[in-house]
Amino acid sequence: MSEEKHRHTVWLTDEAWTEVQKHYKEDNCSTLNEYIEKAIRFYSGYLDTEGADEYLPRVLAGILDGKLGALGDRVGRLLFKLAVDDAVMANLVAAASSADLDTLRRLRARCVREVKETNGQVSFEDALKYQKGLE
Repeated sequence: MSEEKHRHTVWLTDEAWTEVQKHYKEDNCSTLNEYIEKAIRFYSGYLDTEGADEYLPRVLAGILDGKLGALGDRVGRLLFKLAVDDAVMANLVAAASSADLDTLRRLRARCVREVKETNGQVSFEDALKYQKGLE
């Protein structure tokens, strides 16, 4: 849905025009006109609510929803990929391992403690030292 556009003459100070030229690409606008129109709509929205107390929280909430939603989607995809890789690794190690279920339970309990104590910063070197009795 595109709105018909008309040419309008607007006078700006050199400083204001410099700001437009400086920021329009940072806002992902393809033209200077697009940036100016967005700026007018933003400021008009601010004035329509008679102050930032009502307008800015609504605008910021919309921006944060979009950004956090995208971040959540990305983290979800990455966690799924890690879970698949973890399942593949677990199956490969289980196929080659001679450990029994009791050993697995004890190892799981130790690993839970280690992850809690190190805040998830477990290294392969520490695991190797433990398994080889070098600790």
